Amino acid sequence: MRIKQSASSEATGVWRVITASSVGTLIEWYDFYIFGSLATILSVQFFPKDNPTAGFLSTLATFAAGFIVRPFGALVFGRLGDLVGRKYTFLLTLVLMGGSTFLIGCIPGYESIGMLAPGLVLLLRLVQGLALGGEYGGAATYVAEHSPDGKRGYFTSFIQTTATLGLFVSLGVILLTRQALGTDIFNNWGWRVPFLLSSILVGISIYIRLKMSESPLFQKLKTEGKVSKNPLKESFGQKANLKMVLLALFGATAGQGVIWYTGQFYALSFIQKVCNVEFVQSNYIIAIALMIATPFFVIFGGLSDRIGRRNIMLAGMFLGVLTYRPIYRAMYHLADLKQKNEQTFRRAIETKQERIGDSKEFKTTTASVSYFDDGTVYRETQPKTGGTPAAVVKEVTLGDEAFWLMTVLVFIQVLYVTMVYGPIAAFLVELFPTRIRYTSMSLPYHIGNGVFGGLTPFIATSLVETAKKTQTLEAYLQGLWYPIGVAAVCLVIGALYIDKKQYKTADD
Repeated sequence: MRIKQSASSEATGVWRVITASSVGTLIEWYDFYIFGSLATILSVQFFPKDNPTAGFLSTLATFAAGFIVRPFGALVFGRLGDLVGRKYTFLLTLVLMGGSTFLIGCIPGYESIGMLAPGLVLLLRLVQGLALGGEYGGAATYVAEHSPDGKRGYFTSFIQTTATLGLFVSLGVILLTRQALGTDIFNNWGWRVPFLLSSILVGISIYIRLKMSESPLFQKLKTEGKVSKNPLKESFGQKANLKMVLLALFGATAGQGVIWYTGQFYALSFIQKVCNVEFVQSNYIIAIALMIATPFFVIFGGLSDRIGRRNIMLAGMFLGVLTYRPIYRAMYHLADLKQKNEQTFRRAIETKQERIGDSKEFKTTTASVSYFDDGTVYRETQPKTGGTPAAVVKEVTLGDEAFWLMTVLVFIQVLYVTMVYGPIAAFLVELFPTRIRYTSMSLPYHIGNGVFGGLTPFIATSLVETAKKTQTLEAYLQGLWYPIGVAAVCLVIGALYIDKKQYKTADD
């Protein structure tokens, strides 16, 4: 039973809650994703340089570890949220996330402390994952429990934008820092700046969240003495509720997770590692696509209030299953130099020599530069230090037409993300009663996103690395079978077993 208040004060209160919750959640996603956005650089900083591929896969595995522990964070903080309250629980998760991010920016590299470096990074990633496991369920539940009936999809969709906006902000900070410091300084120590800046953002968010009041529905339960004494037992020990948890996982969140991470993270990895698109340009492609697509989270969230959550989410999964391979085939061709006409008369060799500190050694960088009719520039660079050559770096800078076509292809993938992700907070909230909602919705969400979704970049990249010895396009597309397979299974289960009608909250 909802506490009565005027329509205007209710609306004002909801927007205040959304703002406070969204700012904190956005910052937590920013903290979480700067690690993934900088995976290529971090693989060199925290792992041995003699095997770049192994270092990159190890970095992705460390990134994925943060996702794998998210379900444990969901259990720990979900239980705490159902026992103590929503407000203080996701205030604690914010402090843990921000502190871990700041400390990652302080850890010395592999060359300074050896294997202790990746060990410490892994430990802090695990803390990040635990904290994020408690954050989302708290924020979504908190907003939903302040939202009026009939607009829950619309209001909770603003929380859904924070994950993409957090990634967008992380890319923006990385690009600005790199542009301000220069490539060499950024690769040396400037990459730490985005991590360290998070402490300022977290401090602002903590100040905002301290001013928030408890959810009225939870406060009512607490006043009446109806708070669950054992949320874990009620959530997973009762057959009817466990069935809803499993349906939420295998009929919605697992498919949503792989669609999310394919469209936003694997797309970036594919553009950089398979297409060899230059670092800054590849991040611009993702950032522009995210910026254009983000409003659709709210559009599809609001639409789900009118036509239901299920069909919109399943449509996003269906489109991903149907079109991922054609989309990625087109992305590959946009950067494939074999498809372009080279202006051979413009081919050039550039050499740059720099003294290494105060030593007598020099670093010599030789670059072969090729130009193509469509404006594409291909640069093949090989640094040498003291006569010892390093690995060859290949960079493709796309011409204007190819750049915008690549952006459109990423935008289409992010549009699928908005379809599956925009309505899902309201969908999950409406499955479970208030007394165990935080615990019950957090676990399937974070298994679906943290395990199935979070493993997407690592598994997909591993499949590509295994297959690409043949150097064929089909080998480069092998990584897509994982998200396509998971989304297809989820699509079938969701279509068969999720009720077409809109679930209503069991607001007891």
